[in-house]
Amino acid sequence: MDALLRWFIPWELSPTALALLAVAAVLYVRGCRRHRPSLSRQIRFWLGWVLMWQAFQTRWDYYAEHQFFVHILQQLSLHDFAPLLLMWSYPLSTLRAGIPLTWRLRWLRPMNRSAVMRGIKMVLFNPVVAAVLFGGMALLWLIPSFHPFVMLNAPTYRLMNWSMALDGLLFWWLVLDTRPSPPAHLSSGKRVFLPLLAMLPTMAWGAILALSMTDYYPIYEICGRALSLDPLTDQHLGGLILWIPGSFAMVLGSLIALRIWMRLSERGRLPPRDKAVTPTSAATVTRPTV
Repeated sequence: MDALLRWFIPWELSPTALALLAVAAVLYVRGCRRHRPSLSRQIRFWLGWVLMWQAFQTRWDYYAEHQFFVHILQQLSLHDFAPLLLMWSYPLSTLRAGIPLTWRLRWLRPMNRSAVMRGIKMVLFNPVVAAVLFGGMALLWLIPSFHPFVMLNAPTYRLMNWSMALDGLLFWWLVLDTRPSPPAHLSSGKRVFLPLLAMLPTMAWGAILALSMTDYYPIYEICGRALSLDPLTDQHLGGLILWIPGSFAMVLGSLIALRIWMRLSERGRLPPRDKAVTPTSAATVTRPTV
């Protein structure tokens, strides 16, 4: 029991992370009383919320600093699975309903309509920028020559975790948009293929780590491993996790985006450029007339 309780004690207390998670929880509960999302959406939101909290503010962070494969699990949770679950719950309307009306009118609406916010969205939601940021962000912190500095420098380590979480939320917000384009930033077809494009760099590096006999991350041996695994086994496990579960998250996101595309098509909400190639027509093979 003591060991279980110790797991929930933050390895490094972050008041900012706890405050943001608490605010999100309170707004969602308030919003559920007005908006009433389905039970499945609520379950996905709370699973993502718990996974984000676990990765940020439990003993998990200690093991992530002292074991490579646990570090990969933490980063996949922050970057892929927790943001995917949160955005798959389509929480924005519920969270917005949880904000007091006067705050929405005075602060939220003017900020959302400001030129600065429109410019930020234009850059971050560009498909090329989104794919490069999402795929490149995960690899940046795993560059073997840079990784020791990340793990030994506390501010850089915190920057890594925050950047992974925020980038994941932005990416899956873009991909899992349920609206047609416009007003969505990407067409339905691009939202389907973007995760598949973004997963290629991490899938390739995961395969290299899983199959290589070179220890690329001796920093974990220097700092001391939390579990009794030899360096190559630790690296191979991390590579397999990055390669297979990491790719699974991308494929799942792509399938969800495909489902959204099909629903928009069934309801006749696709703009002309998307109606030209619908999910069903793209999969149809034309047979020659005999």
